[in-house]
Amino acid sequence: MTTTNQEDRKTLILTGASRGIGHATVKRFSSAGWRVLTCSRHAFPEDCPWEAGPEDHIQVDLSDVDDTVRAINEMRERLEVNGSRLNALVNNAAISPKIEGGGRMDTLGTSRDDWGTVFQVNFFGPIMLARGLIDELKVASGSVVNVTSIVGSRVHPFAGAAYATSKAALSALTREMAADFGPYGVRVNAISPGEIETSILSPGTEKIVAEIPLRRLGQPEEVAKAIYFLCTEQSSYITGEELHINGGQHV
Repeated sequence: MTTTNQEDRKTLILTGASRGIGHATVKRFSSAGWRVLTCSRHAFPEDCPWEAGPEDHIQVDLSDVDDTVRAINEMRERLEVNGSRLNALVNNAAISPKIEGGGRMDTLGTSRDDWGTVFQVNFFGPIMLARGLIDELKVASGSVVNVTSIVGSRVHPFAGAAYATSKAALSALTREMAADFGPYGVRVNAISPGEIETSILSPGTEKIVAEIPLRRLGQPEEVAKAIYFLCTEQSSYITGEELHINGGQHV
């Protein structure tokens, strides 16, 4: 791991850090010497090998507006130790509820409560966090990365309607945020993963591989590398963009 002085160390806040893309992102930034504040619905697990420990973990239920506001205040307090600088915010947490048996929830069968919960986590959560941490992002001329999805632009055999439309909305929000945050020196971009090999793949995903030009699933580490790129000086003049990471599946 790269070593840096505490006062010079860059800091990332990452939601949805416990598995898949989030877990790979933690490892990518940590290996580059960043401090990573992880956020999830669950408390820090006692058996977790993550060396930073519970002092760099924040438990938050993004479906709960009041708890999200509480967590933002806690994040700001945690950031005070490094001069209230936030170099990057990655909004990775998302939910995609299924019907009984694991099937997709379509527009006819999704309840109003489910629509509201999905949008609170997948759409309103990211803008609440970015707005709540804008002062810390300004200090560092930081970067925000929203994790959207290939399903935001096409009907998917597994992803539900609420999930898909929330990701489409998040894509549009990314452009709006880029325009609004840009004058403060804060860049806002999105990454749009396709079929990534994680523990939560739906049965039947293997059939989609034949439609992907690269003929394979993506790896979480490949997505993490793209997120890292958008949070560093290598992408210093890129904002308002959505980077598609799907092996050419959208062409």
